[in-house]
Amino acid sequence: MNEVLPQLDELLFSSVEDVLVESVEVTDTAVRVEARTTAGRAACPGCGCWSGRIHGSYLRFPRDLPTAGKFVELSLRVRRFVCEEESCERKTFAEQVPGLTRRFGRRTERLRSALVSVGLALAGRAGARMTDTFRVPVSRNTLLRLIASLPDPATATPRVVGVDEYAQRKGRIDGTVLVDVETRRPVGLLPDREADTLAAWLAERPGIEIVCRDRAPFFAEGATRGAPQALQVADRWHLWHNLGEAAEKCVYRHRGCLRPTPVQREEPPEEAEPVTSSPWPTGHRFAERTRAKHATIHALLAAGHSKRSIARQLGMTLNTILRFSRATTPEEMFTGQWQNRATRLDDYKPYLDQRWQEGCTNAWKLWEEIKEQGYPRGYASVRDYVSRNLRGKPQPVGPRPPSARAVTRWLLTHPDVMPEGDRVQLKAVLANCPDLTALAEHVRSFAHMLTHLQGDRLPEWIEAASATSDLPSLRHFAQHLLRDLDAVTAGLTLPWNSGVVEGHVNRIKMLKRQMFGRAGFELLRKRVLLSA
Repeated sequence: MNEVLPQLDELLFSSVEDVLVESVEVTDTAVRVEARTTAGRAACPGCGCWSGRIHGSYLRFPRDLPTAGKFVELSLRVRRFVCEEESCERKTFAEQVPGLTRRFGRRTERLRSALVSVGLALAGRAGARMTDTFRVPVSRNTLLRLIASLPDPATATPRVVGVDEYAQRKGRIDGTVLVDVETRRPVGLLPDREADTLAAWLAERPGIEIVCRDRAPFFAEGATRGAPQALQVADRWHLWHNLGEAAEKCVYRHRGCLRPTPVQREEPPEEAEPVTSSPWPTGHRFAERTRAKHATIHALLAAGHSKRSIARQLGMTLNTILRFSRATTPEEMFTGQWQNRATRLDDYKPYLDQRWQEGCTNAWKLWEEIKEQGYPRGYASVRDYVSRNLRGKPQPVGPRPPSARAVTRWLLTHPDVMPEGDRVQLKAVLANCPDLTALAEHVRSFAHMLTHLQGDRLPEWIEAASATSDLPSLRHFAQHLLRDLDAVTAGLTLPWNSGVVEGHVNRIKMLKRQMFGRAGFELLRKRVLLSA
């Protein structure tokens, strides 16, 4: 054993000085290690003065990393020293072993470091299950407390910073994440997306030279006030996304051009068959019930029963029997509830019929369209009209026209990578509509300017797009670029973008799902900044 103990010192405490192993006991489930400190003196945590005067000693039992799948029970004898500085408020103090113990610590520093790594990677419940696997079980709350107790990482002021928003609670609370674009590491997490908060964070770091952001007004204002010396760069992906939204609105506005014009064949006119139209609804439950009552009452009258006798037999009032007896046909009873009354949907029925013939058979979509035109009622009336009046009408013969979203996707796709079938359909659509042809030219011109970083051509493109009268959404997009012209020009000229920030936003979503309801802002900020 005397030859083995020095080797155990080297094995168990190779990175720790002034610790001597006295004995080791191995059982079926645990390894018990007895050790003591050997330092001649220690520094007082109060005044910092060194002292070699020993007051006493006591045992500490910090948990350590497992060995060969067994628990390690460490019995460490440490000493208490007397502070020799008379002005110090501390009279005695306990020594700490650097790299092994800390004040009030119940775990060794290496075990604490391992648990922190597990907590940063897996958070609470999953981390607790992992610690059970390698024989150092702790609760999920312990892992979260260890993460919360960590200090913020020391980071240098970034030269190029990316800014974007993330959702702490979707649709309710939004925050701001800031990333060093050059090192691709997060450098800050803010609890909101207000311009004042961003401006205060940027003002504390005057070394920032470039701010990559989207076109949100609060980010633009915060960057202008907090870092007036920095160059703002609008992200190219957001610019392309905004152009795609404007293009889709333009295509939807010209959706009538998406269906190819059918070829009219000259056929002799056919004689129309006489159609007997009756306002009486066929198959309606009230109509069938009225028919049955009318037939029953007239059959009893024909059999010689009196009207009062019929009322008693059928459980009906005498006035109702009189009304049915006077009506020679059931249609005469059709009063009030089945008549075609005027409704607020009448003004929109021609539009619904036209859209149905164009191929739009989604009642919810039709309701959204007429709602934009001023229809004040709900979805139920449109649904009933479609199911009763339009479902039976035949659809136009021919292929179904492409949707506005599909045509927009074709416009935004590079012609060299577009499938042949999509290319043929897009060519047919553009042949029917000069406005969509002009839209395609503007989109491809903007794409060439974006991919080749030709921001100097932006004023020319804005002027051309603003001159389009039949493409209002594209015109509004172009005019809106003038409000942030410097940042957009820089985004179409410089190589910087916010792509790395979008990646961290997705990572924040994953971290939130791991922690569920425990993902408060402070805990989330620790994990974002420390686990990158």
